[in-house]
Amino acid sequence: MAEAWTKKLKGDVIDAYSAGTVPKEVDRRAIKAMAEEGIEISAYRSKSTIEFMNIEFDYVITLCDDAQQSCPFFPAKTRVLHHGFEDPPVLAVCAKNEEEAMAHYRRIRDEIRAFVEKLPDSLEKADS
Repeated sequence: MAEAWTKKLKGDVIDAYSAGTVPKEVDRRAIKAMAEEGIEISAYRSKSTIEFMNIEFDYVITLCDDAQQSCPFFPAKTRVLHHGFEDPPVLAVCAKNEEEAMAHYRRIRDEIRAFVEKLPDSLEKADS
């Protein structure tokens, strides 16, 4: 969701990539939540951080605690920042029904959007 929001809202100033600590199929509920906002991510694929080891990043932003703890080493010029979000699939496990599960995805989708809307200014403040 973060990659898609960044491409849509900040694609003119940020070159966004997304990778996971354990690549897997893109979550169908995430696809649905983003489609509700007019953003198609069904063609996206989960990628490993290994795919990006030869790219020099200015920033790497981890979005979940697991990623923060297992983030690979990046060159010294890369700023690694953490902005944690709850994990919708984990939250959805305890949902009583599909609508309740989707409520978690929608909330996190909207939180990620709000975070992306503040980029890149919030990165500059994090550097201070």
